[in-house]
Amino acid sequence: MSSVETEQIPRTRMPAAERRELILSEATAVFAANGYGGTTTDLVAQASGVSQPYVVRMFGTKEKLFLEVLARAERLLAETFLGAIEEARRAEAADTVASRAGAVGAEPGSLHERLGMAYVGLIAERGLHQVLAQAFLLGGDPVIGPEARACFLRTWQLIRDKARFDEHETKQFFANGMLINTLVALRLAGGHGENPEVDAMFAVAFPCSFETYASHLPTADEPY
Repeated sequence: MSSVETEQIPRTRMPAAERRELILSEATAVFAANGYGGTTTDLVAQASGVSQPYVVRMFGTKEKLFLEVLARAERLLAETFLGAIEEARRAEAADTVASRAGAVGAEPGSLHERLGMAYVGLIAERGLHQVLAQAFLLGGDPVIGPEARACFLRTWQLIRDKARFDEHETKQFFANGMLINTLVALRLAGGHGENPEVDAMFAVAFPCSFETYASHLPTADEPY
């Protein structure tokens, strides 16, 4: 036994659940940038700072990885919308109490506005909007298609039933959401301030100023 003691420096290991969430977050951005066909598990591994075999061991095939990415996107979407709806209900109740007391209540903002702001806020989750769009374009895929359709239908039902929107209001909300998805996917943010048509589209589609979310929007010269 050597008389020289070797100092053991403990290695910090990320819990498996955290590592899984990290990889799914990075995979969201990679799928969004490259499309389903152009993405490989190796690209996801590089973005996540892990080996390609690690990604395969954790998720299996690229198809299974994409399905988990889609499920995560839907979960974040549902949690965000439900949070906005609950916040709107609380604000509405507080405003009613204040009005009855003769006080000036806070301006709660319409539920449409709150949901719109919540959806735009998800731009901070890099690639989420594009991944949803990718999934909807894969409607003809025998495996991904059914999951994408179910995701879309569940989200429609959530907005209609939980927000208590009628069919027309639900349609308008989804139409505006699809416009937002398109602006993000086309990476038109780089043209803001240079092209008045681009400025006008962002102004009508987004429920807040461009500067509020500009730092999270992808531009044409970015890889992801």
